Amino acid sequence: MATIKLKQIKSGIDRPERQKRTLRALGFTKMNQTIEKEVTPQILGMVKKVAHLVTVIE
Repeated sequence: MATIKLKQIKSGIDRPERQKRTLRALGFTKMNQTIEKEVTPQILGMVKKVAHLVTVIE
């Protein structure tokens, strides 16, 4: 499957609890962390919900 690289560019502090949990579910634990995920509809939906906090690298 295809993969995407994600990088957290903004903090989850002072964000709604739902966005904090989405960041956690994606696998982010700290700022400027880069993770690689498989492209699935579920992952793309989570990225869309926190698009203002993460960026897609590639």
